Amino acid sequence: MFLRSISSIRYKYSLTVRLLVLLLLVQSIATACSTESSSEAEDLPRQRRLASEPKDTASTRRSVEAATISLLGNPFVGNRQQSNELTTYFDRIDADFTVDAYAIENRHKPAISDTIYTIRFGGSMMEFYAPTHSGDLLLQTADIRSSAIKLRNNLRVGMSQAELMNRLKNQEADYKIAQTTNEVVVSNREGAPITLHFYMEKGKVQRIMYNGYVD
Repeated sequence: MFLRSISSIRYKYSLTVRLLVLLLLVQSIATACSTESSSEAEDLPRQRRLASEPKDTASTRRSVEAATISLLGNPFVGNRQQSNELTTYFDRIDADFTVDAYAIENRHKPAISDTIYTIRFGGSMMEFYAPTHSGDLLLQTADIRSSAIKLRNNLRVGMSQAELMNRLKNQEADYKIAQTTNEVVVSNREGAPITLHFYMEKGKVQRIMYNGYVD
């Protein structure tokens, strides 16, 4: 009887020790895994952490604005980079056209020669000034008399005066609109004297003239 009690005590003691060892082992494994996960998070490349952070919306908006030209800045092309390529305009003309180029003296530095490009199609024309020092292609003037080319926002010869006014007013832009029966004129509220004329006949646009400003 006494021996049986001793055996029972030893068995319980042995079982308790085993349970304690098992608990310590599980706790050690859990701690190691937790430490490993923390280390991995800390070692993530900086660019991945930055990618998960909220973007600076104001900075993004400024970048977009810098790459965009206003309607009066260029009524045909809104993207600044694309506006500096003649092929951008070629692709928009749905008619046969010719291109002339001739050198002119730079307005500020006579020793430098700049270039004037003129695109003609039907009775329409577009004239560009290309200063050598900047590589820009600046629209100086345009006289559009057919629907062979469309302006931005689908402004075009042949559209009704009502549609023209709706499209102009729906744009978020800082320009003035003057309207009569025979003409609609869009101009800057302030700054360079740039104008976009829409000549009307029987309630429809018959001719579009653009007078830009190049310094």
